[in-house]
Amino acid sequence: MNAAVLTGEHFMTGDVACAEGALAAGCRFFGGYPITPATEIAERMADRLPCVGGIYIQMEDEIASMAAVLGASCAGVKSMTATSGPGFSLMMENLGLGLVTETPCVVVNVQRAGPSTGLPTLGAQGDMMQARWGSHGHYEIIALAPASPQEMFYHTIMAFNLSETYRLPVLVMADEVTGHLSEKVVIPEPGAIKLKNRPKAKGRKDRFKPFQAGPNGVAPMAIAGEGYGIHVTGLTHDERGYPVMTEGAQEEMMHRIVAKIRDNLDDIIQTESYRMDDAEIAIISYGVSSRSSLAAVDEAREQGIKAGLLRLITVWPFPEQLVNKLADRVRALVTVEINLGQIHLEVQRSAAGKVPVHLVGHTGGTVISPDTIVEKLREIRSTHG
Repeated sequence: MNAAVLTGEHFMTGDVACAEGALAAGCRFFGGYPITPATEIAERMADRLPCVGGIYIQMEDEIASMAAVLGASCAGVKSMTATSGPGFSLMMENLGLGLVTETPCVVVNVQRAGPSTGLPTLGAQGDMMQARWGSHGHYEIIALAPASPQEMFYHTIMAFNLSETYRLPVLVMADEVTGHLSEKVVIPEPGAIKLKNRPKAKGRKDRFKPFQAGPNGVAPMAIAGEGYGIHVTGLTHDERGYPVMTEGAQEEMMHRIVAKIRDNLDDIIQTESYRMDDAEIAIISYGVSSRSSLAAVDEAREQGIKAGLLRLITVWPFPEQLVNKLADRVRALVTVEINLGQIHLEVQRSAAGKVPVHLVGHTGGTVISPDTIVEKLREIRSTHG
């Protein structure tokens, strides 16, 4: 297996599809540490990267893995890692380093039930708030939620494109079920895959400012070793990258880092609607739970319940304006997720009290069944009419 991209139709797991998506996106460095249920991504990358001139390295832990990924990216290589809950926790400090140094990379979290060791071989969606706020300080993050092996392939490519465009670590928040699910995956020819690369430094190398924002708020990136005078630090810094320990410098740096995401929400946020045109009850879901929700909508319609589905492809930034407008035209909202209400809190906040917001969730280990969702829909109809 030495082809750079395995084009055509394949039957593969989500984890394997994720690795193939990374290769198709141009990833040539993987630094990681094996952990269930994400180990198959590392195994696939270990096998495939040498075939395309890339480098795989198994680090001593997830802290070092994240550091290695940032270092490789600074050297100009598209880089990624993959992990699950406990390893994701260890990556959080260096995730913050990647955010403040604006270093593009991709982190895949194939979620399992926690806290702590939890249920290592069984799925959950319990890391969604950690994805948003797991590192310290205030920042913006991009997180995608694939619902199939095919989307594991495409969302990994999407994650690399977003990461390169906006210069930050991007998260792929998968789950054990999607990661281990085997389905048909169609891999197109390389020319059919649109790839984006980070904005590169230009002009005089002795006058280059590595953190001076460009037209879309994103600073061009100098590659280590190309001769640019750059200084990279996790400390609060100015446009030159030099530490400046003042409130004003913090204000300027943070507003720029936050604004490059907030000012480009239309480009970043993606959702998908199903049978929403006349829906009276809207389900909001993501990942594997959206598959159950899709089936529940059809079943509910057969029972005379006008249900629809808003599927979150981009979970972070959260599409709060869309949910707020949705709350103007439905009688109730239902969040479906494998936790006790993490994204549910965002739905409640965005709905702003306009309509009742209900949760269908549990602590992890199994997929939420369509029947459980339909039962909640029947209950809502009887309560709210």
